Amino acid sequence: MSRRVLGYSVPLALLLGATLATPAPATGPYTVTALKFTVRAGDRTCTIDADLYRPTGAGRAPAVLATNGFGGSKSDGSTDGIGKAFAERGYVSLVYSGLGFGGSGCLISLDDPDIDGKAASQLVDFLAGKRAADDGTQADFVTLDGKGDPRVGMIGGSYGGAIQMATAAVDHRVDALVPLITWNDLAYSLDPNNAGAHGAVPGAFKWQWANGFYLIGESQPLTAPNLDPSRINSLDCLHFVTDACRTVRALNSGSYPADRTAELLAYSRSVSPVSYLSRVKAPTLLVQGQADSLFNLNEATATYKTLKKQGTPAKMIWQSWGHSGGTAAGELDLGQGNLESTYVGKRILAWFDRYLHKTKGAGTGPAFAYYRDWITDPAGTYATADKLPALNRKLYLSGDGKLVGTRSEVAPGSRTYTNRLVPTSHSESSLAGVIGLPDPAPYDTEGTYLGWTSEPLTRTTDVVGAPKATLKVVSPKAERTQNSSDAADKLVLFAKLYDIAPDGTRTLVHRLVAPVRVPDVTRSFTVTLPGIVHRYEKGHRLRFVVAASDDAYVGNRGIKPVTVVSSPGNTGVLELPVAGG
Repeated sequence: MSRRVLGYSVPLALLLGATLATPAPATGPYTVTALKFTVRAGDRTCTIDADLYRPTGAGRAPAVLATNGFGGSKSDGSTDGIGKAFAERGYVSLVYSGLGFGGSGCLISLDDPDIDGKAASQLVDFLAGKRAADDGTQADFVTLDGKGDPRVGMIGGSYGGAIQMATAAVDHRVDALVPLITWNDLAYSLDPNNAGAHGAVPGAFKWQWANGFYLIGESQPLTAPNLDPSRINSLDCLHFVTDACRTVRALNSGSYPADRTAELLAYSRSVSPVSYLSRVKAPTLLVQGQADSLFNLNEATATYKTLKKQGTPAKMIWQSWGHSGGTAAGELDLGQGNLESTYVGKRILAWFDRYLHKTKGAGTGPAFAYYRDWITDPAGTYATADKLPALNRKLYLSGDGKLVGTRSEVAPGSRTYTNRLVPTSHSESSLAGVIGLPDPAPYDTEGTYLGWTSEPLTRTTDVVGAPKATLKVVSPKAERTQNSSDAADKLVLFAKLYDIAPDGTRTLVHRLVAPVRVPDVTRSFTVTLPGIVHRYEKGHRLRFVVAASDDAYVGNRGIKPVTVVSSPGNTGVLELPVAGG
């Protein structure tokens, strides 16, 4: 297993893979030409560094446009792999270093449609034959749908995933998208509040991931061979646009003043698909990773539901791996070019067949598919469905610490935990795989969490989707700061779901947790946990935990004891999406 920061080469190079017809691997010859493009990007003019992969032979062909993950460049194994893989299969491939990375100029602007999206649109102009590269190279070999309208699709992961939606939002000439392991809302990604109040109430800052990326971005001018002035902002904010630096600094301050909270997260949201998806019309195949604490499955689900609701053709696959690892044999690796031999790869080829080659009979597969790590036969690891499983199983939080199946089984009682001034729970060291350090197993410290455990399961249970919990807590100290002018004074807690084996071994599925900043401690609230695909074997037990802290996040300000009271008529409820009912 490997994790390589936002450069989404998490396991290798990229991603992808249905039981569709398996075409023979294409290994046609192609040429590679290095090109430069001078573009206008926001208030700056800068140069984009790109490579053009052109299949040899006569005739026009559809094009594929791609760029790197955060911290990478056009030469990454995954980005370079896209160029090679699709050129071998007869596509014109144009891969480039994103703004502020590799040999490309300008500041890092987090895939802003009005900056990164419009810069990419100028590359679409090149593919359309409307403009030349800086050396005079013209593209007169791309299939056109009309004058100035090339047949072009986009593919890429993480930072190279969001750019696709940003580009499609400003340029409707883009015909197909395949965004992998990317975000829907950066405000949720970096400062999640899973209590259904994100936006109205800030969340818990994901400081490890956010600061890791910030340092990678700020170091870019220092690691570049020459200091292109278009890549330098100021001494206060070296390599990002100013609003991005201000956002990170504000989150690190640990303060959410009422008069600035909306402003604080407004920039993150403005550069996120959540703010502009209504403008995205290109058919979109979303691929998200199950092992991903940075951009979890809920992000792709939110994008998928929005696209479907507005009538944009969309389908979704939950592959095995993401930013947090999870590499599995038989999964797509674009660096290896194994498109035809993997489920996700075949789905991508079919998507481009349908929307780039315009093969009307090409099947694009089911609406939803998900990888199952408990299946050993590579040919059967993916299950498919026409929709996401519904929340169809309820368990109740009993006062004696049990998870029970009916309200009548709930024992009256109350239990209390207290947070400490330092974190006492651990889910993950977010960048451990990136910097090559071991990561301790998840743990919770006695007295700083509450847990509810089911009886051993009488049958195998497959949870597919995002569990939901409805909770009510009592916290007099948090209640006294409820109406503070600083939202950081509100109560923070962390919900999570374990699998307990008969021998007592605990598994926190993909080390995922749901941070919550309670909107109103005097009322019940709902927590949406990160989506999972997990088999609870017969004889295993489910354990639902509410913890006071997590060392990957910024938690409570001050000591705030929390009590949970249960009675048959008034208790917490855990709902699970169980496949097959």
